Amino acid sequence: MKNYDLIVIGTGSGMNYVNSIIDSNPEMKIAVIDKDDPGGICLTRGCIPSKLLLYPAELIRELETAPLFGIKLEIKDIEFRTIMERMRRRIGEDIEMIRQGLTGNPYLDYYPEPAEFISPYTLKVGGETLHSKMIFLCTGSRPAVPPVKGLEETGYLTSDTMLELDECPKSLAVLGGSYIGAEYGHFFSAMGAEVTVIGRNPHFLPLEEPEISELARIKMSEYMRILTNHEAIEVRKESSGQKTVVAKDRDSGEETEITVDEILVATGRAPNTDILHPEKAGIKTDPQGWILVNEYLETSQPNIWAFGDANGKHLLKHVGNYESRIVYMNAIRQEKVKADYHAVPHAVFSYPEIAGAGMSEKEAIEEYGEKRVVIGFKLFEDTAKGSAMEARDYFVKVILDGLEERILGAHIIGPHASILIHEIIPLMYTPSRSAKPIMQMMDIHPSLSEVVKRAFYSRLTPEQYHHVMKQLGFED
Repeated sequence: MKNYDLIVIGTGSGMNYVNSIIDSNPEMKIAVIDKDDPGGICLTRGCIPSKLLLYPAELIRELETAPLFGIKLEIKDIEFRTIMERMRRRIGEDIEMIRQGLTGNPYLDYYPEPAEFISPYTLKVGGETLHSKMIFLCTGSRPAVPPVKGLEETGYLTSDTMLELDECPKSLAVLGGSYIGAEYGHFFSAMGAEVTVIGRNPHFLPLEEPEISELARIKMSEYMRILTNHEAIEVRKESSGQKTVVAKDRDSGEETEITVDEILVATGRAPNTDILHPEKAGIKTDPQGWILVNEYLETSQPNIWAFGDANGKHLLKHVGNYESRIVYMNAIRQEKVKADYHAVPHAVFSYPEIAGAGMSEKEAIEEYGEKRVVIGFKLFEDTAKGSAMEARDYFVKVILDGLEERILGAHIIGPHASILIHEIIPLMYTPSRSAKPIMQMMDIHPSLSEVVKRAFYSRLTPEQYHHVMKQLGFED
């Protein structure tokens, strides 16, 4: 058995503070374990490769708007293989750099093997047995695959395996109408595929505000077919080599058949705890297998910490990075710092972009009451820059505590939403969470950021706001 002062499982966010730990205590014995390519899911098969693909897709969609401005363009060819090879080359270079850094680091032992607990604080890694009284679990997640009849036999892609493609399928069915489905539906349709997204929820992008979900469905239906409230119940292979998905309307029971060249499963993420066997270490998990942690991110076994996707709270890289600092402060520096998720930001890099932070309107009303909640709203097209860009129908929604003038949440759909949301996020992390700074500051005019500021000046009751949404056609 090999004894260590710290074992880190996962080379994504789990590695963020390892160098700081080494610098402060170079005598500390550290083991780093990862069964996959080093760098974590974000680098190897998540955020980074997907954004390397989505930017060319965004360029294509932007070029398609040129006629609105009197510019005649023709996209003669889209070299799918070149786009994919660029992505693989870029992430491959980073993976190799990290691998060399791990293998050549004299202050730690690197184990590129699967790890599983065999008892509390003790792991089997390859042919070795490792022990430590301090363990960081940053074990990530993997694509969840639903038990659809015939799916395994017919074959499918996931967000992992599609990164290996060299040819774009002519037609594609995407199972799942949330973030991954929306982003890759956007990508493949921009590359020239005929895309059908099949979502079992009544709303497309169901985690967004309902009116944003509806506007996204309307806009994205211009370049791909979107079926909501449909569940894939069967998949079969045709004699032509194509694949047919049978989707059932969850209300009427009516079945629709979609025949395509390929199927992409984008129905969420699953934990890796079936590999890790935390139960053998006395580490509790929830019914889905995500590792349970307290507000300090410590598991049910003292001095074993779980963060990033492993704890299942927010499957976002920036949350994993934030949580890595919380664990560093608590486990290494022996401070008592609670994780705070009141304003977790997110973005959907679809076309149009969507971004949000903090509470939904529903959550705000449940906590503060409808009379206390006010909503700020502004259309992009009602600003000079938005009008110049022909940014029609897109908007900013801010949710405020009208009594204390606190920002509770913000939601944006439209060009550069993932950038614009950052005008609001810093204010949500101040003690007062006051909207006053953004209302009193000077915006460059004309700039797109003006739509954010002006949203704070438009104060509507929830009832008034939803009346506006109905007039715009984003609600029934």
